[in-house]
Amino acid sequence: MKAKRKVEIAVISDVHLGTFGCHAKHLLTYLNSIAPKKLILNGDIIDIWQFSKRYFPKSHLSVIKKIMDMASDGVEVIYITGNHDEMLRKFSDTTIGNISIVDKIVLELDGKKAWFFHGDVFDVSIQSAKWLARLGGYGYDLLILLNRFVNWCLEKMGKEKFSLSKKIKNSVKSAVKYINDFEKVASDIAIENGYDYVICGHIHQPKMAERQNAHGKTTYLNSGDWVEHFTALEYQFKRWKIYNYNNDKLRAFYADEAIKDMDVKDLIAAVTIVDQKPKKKKKTN
Repeated sequence: MKAKRKVEIAVISDVHLGTFGCHAKHLLTYLNSIAPKKLILNGDIIDIWQFSKRYFPKSHLSVIKKIMDMASDGVEVIYITGNHDEMLRKFSDTTIGNISIVDKIVLELDGKKAWFFHGDVFDVSIQSAKWLARLGGYGYDLLILLNRFVNWCLEKMGKEKFSLSKKIKNSVKSAVKYINDFEKVASDIAIENGYDYVICGHIHQPKMAERQNAHGKTTYLNSGDWVEHFTALEYQFKRWKIYNYNNDKLRAFYADEAIKDMDVKDLIAAVTIVDQKPKKKKKTN
């Protein structure tokens, strides 16, 4: 088996475990290829909005177990809450072992300040009309399912795949404007607060760009998603890069054999039961 790549920080977001659009196997492959010191889960990892007991396949459970295994092996896991997993905000500022839950965090990286948060705080539709946002979430999931079928047909015909949602986003002026406004607002606030990096998720658009205004500059980064783009952010050797599963040569990694061979019941037990050390028997005279 190939050696794992060492990275100081890996950032993933918008996995949406529990939905049909989630590519959990791709994510498992990626997580198995790296050895990070910190793993930052930047929101919408578990899609509590669309959670259903009828759909939470083995590969989705395997992602949860993989993350827990990484934490038990010494990786610092920081779970930043998003809008689809906002229920976890009840537990913000909670730490269990190497796993902590926060709403946002600022880290110092080689003398520079990095501001991490999901990004839904800028989304007016989420704040003022949650039912509409939830409806949009279901529609997006159905669109991804339709896209999979279309791409399967295109592949059989020997034609190139394409993204329906990306085509719709790029053709709707309001969607393009929203993305541009999101990036600008995040960058302007980061500059105002003296942050060298601002790292978001939420809009499913992987990006790394230097932004500036009259008051200064910052680097805007977005980790993308594991529904369409299969991207992550990595920090190593004082620099950031966007990892793309479709382009990276390390995509040939597979999930841990131990996880692949486990059945669903064993996986559920593994992520819910904490081993306790046996109590020592008291000596009797």
